Amino acid sequence: MKIQFAPLNIPLQRRLQTAAVLQWVFSFLALAQCCLAGYVLLCVSDWWVLAALYAGWLYLDRDTPTSGGRRSEWLRNWSVWKHFRDYFPLNLIKMVDLDPGSNYIFGFHPHGVLVAGGFGNFCTEASGFSLLFPGLTPYLLMLPFWFRVPFFRDYIMCGGLVSSEKASLSYLLSGPRGGNVAVVAIGGAPEALDARPGALTLQILHRKGFIKLALKHGLCTGCLAQLVPVFSFGENELFDQMTNPTGSPLRWLQDHLQRLMGVALPLFTGRGVFQYSFGLLPYRQPIHTVVGRPIPVVQTPSPTKDDIDGLHSLYLEGLTAVFEDNKDNYGIAPDKHLHFI
Repeated sequence: MKIQFAPLNIPLQRRLQTAAVLQWVFSFLALAQCCLAGYVLLCVSDWWVLAALYAGWLYLDRDTPTSGGRRSEWLRNWSVWKHFRDYFPLNLIKMVDLDPGSNYIFGFHPHGVLVAGGFGNFCTEASGFSLLFPGLTPYLLMLPFWFRVPFFRDYIMCGGLVSSEKASLSYLLSGPRGGNVAVVAIGGAPEALDARPGALTLQILHRKGFIKLALKHGLCTGCLAQLVPVFSFGENELFDQMTNPTGSPLRWLQDHLQRLMGVALPLFTGRGVFQYSFGLLPYRQPIHTVVGRPIPVVQTPSPTKDDIDGLHSLYLEGLTAVFEDNKDNYGIAPDKHLHFI
C-alpha cells in the first residue's frame, strides 16, 4: 500500500485542528482506561488516602449522572473545540425555532463510529447551540458504564454527558420549567457496526423505549415533552470500516461482544497525523447536523402498544422528512433514501 504523507508546509491552523481532533479521539478511545489505571496506581501508592476519599465521593455522587450531570460552561467553551469544529468542518442547522418552555428528546441519526456530530454540536458550544436555541440546555446520553470510571466520569459530565438509563431520561423530561434537551443516539452501539461511507441504514424499527418515555412525559400542565428528529449528514463518511455483512464470522463476533460488554467494537480506519492513508483520525469530511421539526406528544401515563406504534410511525415520517428535505443541500443523490431496520 502506497502511503500518502502530509506535506511539511501545512498552515498552523490546520495543525491545530488536527491536534484538537487527536485529543478528542484519545479521550474517546483511551482516556477512560488511563483514568482507571491512574486510580489503581493511586490506590497502591503512598497517596492511597486520596483514592479512599475519592471512592467516598463516588458513592455520595453516584446519582449525579442520572440527575442532569454536572456541566461546566467553561469547559464547553474551550477554544480547542473551535479547532475541532473547523477540522471537518461541523455545522448545526435548525429547521424551526423551538420553544424553551418545553423539554425535548432529540433523536440523533446516524450513530456513526464515534458520534462526532453529536459530541461537537451538543457537548460543546463550538457550533453555537445556545445561540441557535436560546433557553435550551442539551444533554447527550451515554452508556452508564462510563460513569463508573474514576475521574473520567467527572470530565465527561462537564461537557453535558449524562447516563442513558431510563431514570436519567425521565429526570430530564420531567423538568417543570422546560428547556431540557435529551440527545439520544437512537441506533446505539449496534448501529456503529454499519457506519461506513454512503451507508443510510438506521436501526430504529424495534427501538421504541424513547417513544414510550416521551408519551409518559407528553404535553401536560407543568410537564412538556416533544420529539425532534435530528439527522447528521456526513456522520458516516468519517471512517472506513472492515467489511462485516450480517451473518459473516466477523459480524457474529462483533454482535456477540456487543451483547456481552454493551460496547460496539467496529474495526474502522481513517487517516493518521502525518499521513493520509491509515490511522484512527477521521477524514476531513463536512458534517451538517440538521435539527428537524418538533412532534408534539400528548401525555399518556400508561401508553398502549397502539399508542407507541402510532407515535413511532409519526417519528419515522418526521425523520424521513428531515432527510428528504435537506439531502440535495449536502450531496446526497436524489435516488438515495433512508433504510430502516
